[in-house]
Amino acid sequence: MASKQAVEFAEFLADLGRRASGPNFELPTIRDVTENIHQAAKEPVGVTYAEVDAGGVEAMWCIPVDSDPESVLLHSHLGGSVLMSMHTDRKAAAHLAKASGARSLVLNFRRSPEHKYPAQVDDVEKAYHWLLDEGYQPSKIASVGHSIGGYLAIQLALRLRDRGESLPSAVLAISPWTDITLSGESIETNANRDKLLTRGLLELFRSCWLDDTGVAFTDPQVHLLNADLSGLPPTAVYYGEYELLASDAVDFSHRAKAAGSNVVLHGIEAGQHSFIMGAGRVPEVDDAITEMGSWLRAQRS
Repeated sequence: MASKQAVEFAEFLADLGRRASGPNFELPTIRDVTENIHQAAKEPVGVTYAEVDAGGVEAMWCIPVDSDPESVLLHSHLGGSVLMSMHTDRKAAAHLAKASGARSLVLNFRRSPEHKYPAQVDDVEKAYHWLLDEGYQPSKIASVGHSIGGYLAIQLALRLRDRGESLPSAVLAISPWTDITLSGESIETNANRDKLLTRGLLELFRSCWLDDTGVAFTDPQVHLLNADLSGLPPTAVYYGEYELLASDAVDFSHRAKAAGSNVVLHGIEAGQHSFIMGAGRVPEVDDAITEMGSWLRAQRS
């Protein structure tokens, strides 16, 4: 049974969705409204923040006291490539950084429709190479993200693998969007339980991201269920059982395991999409973040 705080978090997401769905709202207004999702997370104690240019990509360091200065979580935010920013993810990313004993570099990757695919993947890759240029070792870097950021966390590893480059030590994908065709069973079965996402919203995100790029929805560069998923670093996938993208997480994990990759899968009971935004306030979220942090620590060498 979900905690009182989890129920309140779901209600917060539902209210945010209602406030952002005004029929006459233009994209800048929707972005302003949805930026308030950060209010769901509690400000973590003992973390400092600093904005930085990460190889041409705007980013923010989240640095917990006593964290390992050599260990980094390369963090990509939610928002379907269209909404949200490094500012919306700052607090949730800092909670995860504290749990893992690392610092987090939260990216403000370029958004669509102003910057369509592959701009977002390019930005994550630029930031990864910047970390290497700054002296960080791949064995101390984890690729992390949720929602579209979960896709980006995985896609970075696949792109580096295909180019024969050094891979990050681990991938942590939370509520990842891996089925761009929107054919997962949970798109329908969780339609009345996911308080943040709708099929229409996902279709809008997809259109903003891919229209006029010549990239088909079934292209393995964007549709990870069609991709070669062999040779990934150790990968942990977390998802909320009530979210529209639950099938994305499960199907991706099964396919990656079948391809020989080391993948662990965790479902959060009654969890919402991108549930980590409830960090510091929802006990189920804090328990999951503690678990993620322990797993990330174990992957570093």
